[in-house]
Amino acid sequence: MKGKLVATAVATSLALAGPAFAEPQQDRLQGLLDSFRQDYGFPGATAAMALADGSVVMAETGVADDETGTPMASDSRMLAASIGKSFVAMTALSLESDGVLSQSDLVSRHLGDRDWFTRLPNHGTMTVGDLLRHTSGLPDHVHLETFQSEMAARMAGGSAAFTPEEAIAFVLDTDPLFPAGESWGYSDTGYLLLGLVIEQASGAAYYDLVAERFLTPLGLSATTPSDTPILPGLAAGYVGENNPFGLPQRTMDDAGRLLWDPAMEWTGGGLASSSRDLAVWGHAVFGGAAMAEPYLDRLLDGVPVSPDAPGILYGAGVAIYADTPRGPVYGHGGWIPGYVSSLRHYADHGVTVAFQINTDVGIVDDSTDLVPALEAALADLAIGQGSGAGQP
Repeated sequence: MKGKLVATAVATSLALAGPAFAEPQQDRLQGLLDSFRQDYGFPGATAAMALADGSVVMAETGVADDETGTPMASDSRMLAASIGKSFVAMTALSLESDGVLSQSDLVSRHLGDRDWFTRLPNHGTMTVGDLLRHTSGLPDHVHLETFQSEMAARMAGGSAAFTPEEAIAFVLDTDPLFPAGESWGYSDTGYLLLGLVIEQASGAAYYDLVAERFLTPLGLSATTPSDTPILPGLAAGYVGENNPFGLPQRTMDDAGRLLWDPAMEWTGGGLASSSRDLAVWGHAVFGGAAMAEPYLDRLLDGVPVSPDAPGILYGAGVAIYADTPRGPVYGHGGWIPGYVSSLRHYADHGVTVAFQINTDVGIVDDSTDLVPALEAALADLAIGQGSGAGQP
């Protein structure tokens, strides 16, 4: 209950902050978004800044539906993709605070009785902490050609989403990327396993836990499970013609139904959200106020993602840029067909910024600098300092 009271207090302070300061900031944010759309040509975007005084500033630009011309609204929702991992990780940390599980637990303690478990790479050595930090050595099923071709076939045939265990099956009997705990490799597969661990250890459904512990107390009313193709208020998403999943360029039909079932993402991300909700979430989580029990030391206990980039770490569902011109930066990015999202918290300045764009064209293949450029511009605006384009 203490955690709920703390989170509710945070949400209330964010919602009630005075508008006097926010109004000029909103005008500047609007101008920035409009300028980026003019320069980069994306259909639409939303952005939000949770500022040090507790105010939340929002803006939107362009269209939520390019065919109908429906304008983007500040509360338009999009698939948040891997930013959802921060919610999964916080749910796991909350269960650890309750004594339900531990990061030092072997995954086999919770899932070892599954008939497929011993066919997983590193099944006998990976821990819950390895799943949280992508140090399990598991491949990432999302980027396997076998998964992509089967997903394309399911989309074309209108088949149901992969269940978590069906998705995990794509890495069974494969070689590990490295011994558990000895290196880093991003793995959505590992986060599906983490979801199964959370449910096995708690005896509750993940979506019920995250709603009870975080979404409801923090007032994140725009954030819901992306467990069905019909998600009210979702902007239409757009992909490139040659995307790996064989999707049409518009990923939604005329009735507002996604042409694929996002339920297959589950604890790899698994949420639809708004920029406002993401900014409020990041402000609470990285500010240490998302639950009453101490957790920041566990959340930010990161491992290097590459020997060539010692200042970039990955904690429990969070990317950590330990030393930047703006100080330490915490957050996560998200990509899923048709949508790109970003969440960044600038710890030394007490500000959090988030944005969502309803296309991945030119972004998923890194042929444009849109995402880092917009992250930098939003940071400059929120912090109130000069240019820093190209920096986290």
